[in-house]
Amino acid sequence: MDSLRKTALVTGVLYLVTFITSIPALILYGPVLNDTHYILGSGADTRVFAGAFLEILLAIAGIGTAVAIFPVVKRQNEGIALGFVAARIVESTIIAVGIISLLAVVTMRRDFAGSGGTDAGTFVIAGKALVAVHKWTFLLGSGYCAGIESGLMLGYLMYRSGLVPRPIAVLGLAGGSLAFVAATAELFGVFSQVSPAAFLLVLPEALFEFSIGIWLTFKGFRPSPITAAVTSATVAELRG
Repeated sequence: MDSLRKTALVTGVLYLVTFITSIPALILYGPVLNDTHYILGSGADTRVFAGAFLEILLAIAGIGTAVAIFPVVKRQNEGIALGFVAARIVESTIIAVGIISLLAVVTMRRDFAGSGGTDAGTFVIAGKALVAVHKWTFLLGSGYCAGIESGLMLGYLMYRSGLVPRPIAVLGLAGGSLAFVAATAELFGVFSQVSPAAFLLVLPEALFEFSIGIWLTFKGFRPSPITAAVTSATVAELRG
């Protein structure tokens, strides 16, 4: 397996990891996100921990996708490729803040359960505030950042380079644009983050990430001037 195929395989697998971990994490967080008095009850802490673990994998894989593909796509446009890496790091950082906020709710619930005479209302307000932090990190990370970097930036690089079929690249450009529109609509309260309208607008972006993960994992990069240049550079290094 040559270096280009390895790069495509690693990038594709990491994209599939981001796809696989993102949706179950949100489902696992259900109890703490939907129950305003979660902090006062018996809790479903194991589910929250499992969701946090999946999101940790999501953050790591997200950065990994950009770092893995950077040596290839920088030959198309190094500035945008570097911006893609930086934006992925920002997204993962925002995801980490969201993880910490929900884990803090679990910690406070456990502390409250073992204490007496504490004002329950104060804990409820604190729990709601931490859940609200996660809500906004989800909008900024999975909404704006993913739409801009994985959709628009990577979609542009794929479209210009021809490393994947054009329909996949166009799906990324369209999906990134729609995801940005959805995040903006959610920001201004046009509709909620979890709604049919939001789902329909972000679906193309999700399909793009899934498609590029499948293509790069099983097909690799399509032949292009970039792959020829990378191959020639590798041969020259080996001979040198």
